[in-house]
This record gives sequence, C-alpha cells and structure tokens, in this order.
Amino acid sequence: MSRFSSRKHLGALVGAVVLVGAGGWIAGTQVRSPADAAAAHTAPKAGPVTVAVQRQSLTATVVASGSVEFASPRPLALAGAVGTGASATAGGEGAEQRITKAPVAGTKVKEGDVLMAVNGRPVLALSGTVPMYRALGPGASGDDVKQLQKALHRLGFFSGSMSGNYGQGTAAAVTSWYTSKGYEAQKPSADDEQQLGQLQQAVSAAQQTLLTTNSASSSSGGETETGTAAGTEAGASGSTSSPNPQSSTDAQIHQLQLESARTALNMANAALSTFQASYGTKVPAGEVVFFPKLPVRLNKVTVKTGDTASGPIGTVTGSDLEVQAVVPGADAQLLRKGMAVEMTTTDGKKATGTVSALGAGAASSTTTATGSDGDSEGSTGTTSGGTGSESAGTSATDSSAPVQLRISVPNSGELADEAEAAVKVTIKIGASDGKVLVVPLAAIRTSSDGNVRVQVERGGRLSDVHVTVGLSAAGLVEVKPTSGTLEQGDKVVVGE
Repeated sequence: MSRFSSRKHLGALVGAVVLVGAGGWIAGTQVRSPADAAAAHTAPKAGPVTVAVQRQSLTATVVASGSVEFASPRPLALAGAVGTGASATAGGEGAEQRITKAPVAGTKVKEGDVLMAVNGRPVLALSGTVPMYRALGPGASGDDVKQLQKALHRLGFFSGSMSGNYGQGTAAAVTSWYTSKGYEAQKPSADDEQQLGQLQQAVSAAQQTLLTTNSASSSSGGETETGTAAGTEAGASGSTSSPNPQSSTDAQIHQLQLESARTALNMANAALSTFQASYGTKVPAGEVVFFPKLPVRLNKVTVKTGDTASGPIGTVTGSDLEVQAVVPGADAQLLRKGMAVEMTTTDGKKATGTVSALGAGAASSTTTATGSDGDSEGSTGTTSGGTGSESAGTSATDSSAPVQLRISVPNSGELADEAEAAVKVTIKIGASDGKVLVVPLAAIRTSSDGNVRVQVERGGRLSDVHVTVGLSAAGLVEVKPTSGTLEQGDKVVVGE
C-alpha cells in the first residue's frame, strides 16, 4: 500500500473519532437527572401583581336593557248595559249585549269619538276622572252629571250652567251630540212609555173617585141641612122631635170616603211626578267611557264582532311612549328622578329621555278605564315615584334585588316605530372634573379603622399611600393621595 493511501485511511479514522466524540458531548448536554428536571419546572418566586396608575377623564353610567311601550296601559271594559232593544228586559235594559262593530287596535281615540258599537248603539269616549257607574238622565244629579256637562261644553253642545243637575238643557245637548255621530239619543223605552200611561191613568181614576165622593157628600150634606131646618121650625111651633142617628153616621162615612179619595189622588200625583222627573233622554251606563286623559290609543283588542260585550274588551294606553327597564338594586341606589337617559335601538337609532319613576311607582298602570285613578279632574295622572331627590334605594332591602325603572320619552317621534322593541339604556350618573388619577377597584384596600390606601411598588419595595376615593366607573375609581405621593405611571398592587 502506498504512503498516500495510508495517510488517507488514517485521516478518515481520525475524523470518525472526532464526530463520535462531538455527538457524545451534545447528547450529554441534553441528558438531565430527575432532580435537574424538577428544578427546571419549579415556579418562579411569587411577587405582587401591579398595574400602572392612569390619568384620564372618568364618566360613571348605569347601563340596562329596556323595552319601548306606550304609556299608561289600562284595561277597557263597559260600566253597564248599552241602550235598549227588541230583546229588552222588563227593566228596559238589553237582554243580550252583542258587539256589532268591534274596536280596532292601534286607533287613536279623541274626546267624543265612537269606540265601538253594541246592539247598534255607540260607545263614546269622554274625558273625566269620575267613573261611569249608572245611567244619566233627567232627575239625576252629582259629580258625574257635572263631568258630563263639562265634556259636552268642550265639544260645543252645552252652554248652560255646570250645575250637576240633569235637566232639559243637558238632555238637548246629549241629543245633539248623538246626532252629530250619526246615532239617535236613547229615548224612553216601551216599558217607560207604558209605565207613564199607567201612572197617568191612576191619576185620572183618583180624580174621578174624588169627584164622585165629593158629589155624594154634597148631596148628603144638603139633606142634613134641610132636616135641621125642619127640626128648628118644628121646635119653634112647640113640637118635639128626636135626633136622626142614621143621618149622623152617613155623614161620618162620607167624610172618611172623601179624605181617602183625596189621599189616593195625592199619592197618584206624587208617583206620576217622580216618574216624569226621570223620564226623557238618557245616557245608558255602557254608552260612555270616561278616561282620565285623552287622547288614548287602543293598544290591544280582545273581542271581535259578534262577541258579548261583558268583561274586558281590550287595553288602552296613552299616545306617548315610555321605556320600561330593570336594574340591580345597587345601581338603582345611584339613580334619581329627572336624570337624563340615552336610548339606543338595535339598528343604531338614538333617543333621549328622563327617569320618571323608580321602584313600585314605575310599574305599568293597570287601573280599569271605567274606574277612577284618584286624580282630580284635569290631572295628567302622573304616577308619583317620590320627590325629585328620592332614590329607589330607600325602598330596597336587598341591594341585589332588581328595581323597576320607568323612562319618559318627551319626543316620542324618535321611537315612533319602535313599540315593543328592545333598547339599550344608558344613564349618566356622574363625571370627573377633567382628567384625574384612576386605579383599578382591586387596588383599593380599606383598614379596620376605615382608612383607605393603595400599595405602591417602587424599586422592588412596597409602601402604603393613603388616598380618598371619588367617582368609580367601568372597574376604575378616582383617587387622591392624602399622605405620600402618587403619580401617573406608578405601579399599584392589585393582587399577589
């Protein structure tokens, strides 16, 4: 073998040895004992979790989800029978109350409008707080009559005195009002006319009895006077005669008959006068519904043509919109009546409103339209939720319990097409005076003595800085140092 070949084999051998050695060294560096592996996985020494102090403007809000509704919902029902008809009972009221023209949901009802028709008779709307509870007609008097007179005056049909007494002037105004609506006012029923005739006949019969009795009494009295004169004359001539007992008895009987006939006539006249006082054009109890405030909106209708008119007919609301929402009790304690509210619909429309009621006073009204809501006439019917400075927290025993919230919408046009839609409700409860130092709520620590502090890390050391807290919002709180220093960028401890 040549020298060159030997050297070549020797170089290859040396190279192989070098490669094997290098591989062993690399493998040796990657191999760890169990103790080394455990040490490599040991967590680093625990230290405080810190967040930098910020300087910014802070705005506190309460955010909730609400629904758009028409204001002041209330059930609608009739107070009594509507008119009379062919199937009238002996008392003159319709035996069957069938809806012949059903109300229409969504209709805006103004004063004097026809809500619906029953047995071909109208059911009309008027403004007033005294509920319709009886038929109004000649002879009736009271606050409900005065309320009717005022309504007829507003409609231009009555110009008399608002005396509260239903007289011929009121009856004439009712007739004109019905005629303007294409209906005939409720005249006396057939039973009324029959009863009037019977009472008139009773008066005539009593008068005839009195005349007959009086004539008989006069005849008897004449005979007595003649007999008395004859007796006197006989006495003068010296003759004697005994008294006539039969004549005295007959006179007493005739006197009693005369008094009885007069009493019967007086009673018949009194009965006729009483009936005539209430005889004439009437407003049946079911033909008028008084609403505390008009106009109203027929929100829901639960009947259709052909149904009976007894029971609930539907629901009416005010024409204004409102938003109903629920907030946690802790948030409700921050709210006050009159606070400004911003509402945002799902498609981005925005509207503004104000908090009008909190707590129990914010619930939707369910007072029946035929009943009184306790307001005086002309009242707007606003539900009191307390004074302007009252909060819902005064009635909440559990800060986590939900609290009802009602928001008025002055400009309902902004949400005109959003009835029953969901909206985001944002209520601004406060704002900082410009930019202030803020830290996370988790950085605040309160001592047993009530002092508030934050822990600041500087140069690896912790120190306490006493602070006062201000406005809080979105997990941040305004702080002002009362001892030590606290500046923007300082690290405050929020956890371990």
